[in-house]
Amino acid sequence: MEKAIKLSAEVANALKARKPVVALESTIISHGLPRPSNLEVALECERIIRDAGAVPATIALLDGKILVGLERSELEAIANRDDISKASIRDLPIIVAQGKSAATTVAATAHIAALAGIHIFATG
Repeated sequence: MEKAIKLSAEVANALKARKPVVALESTIISHGLPRPSNLEVALECERIIRDAGAVPATIALLDGKILVGLERSELEAIANRDDISKASIRDLPIIVAQGKSAATTVAATAHIAALAGIHIFATG
């Protein structure tokens, strides 16, 4: 599973430099809030984390890849695409193997964050 994890450049650089990184779950973006406020809230959460001196690492699966730290276009995909399922830990290998997309639950986000070396987590 660890081989399927892709860190954004920002998250990879922060972890390498031992800067604070905060994991964020993505189910609240795809399933918890209505459009378009879901994207607005996601961007605001990331802004608050950056303003506090840390790096946000929103976690989701897109097209079979586990992404730790989403680019703006990836956040928009999670917020707006209709093919985004909801993934807990048990679902991760199936979604990766099928090349599908999903938002991560709190459990899946904590699991992926730990695998990526992120030890701080914030959720809605």
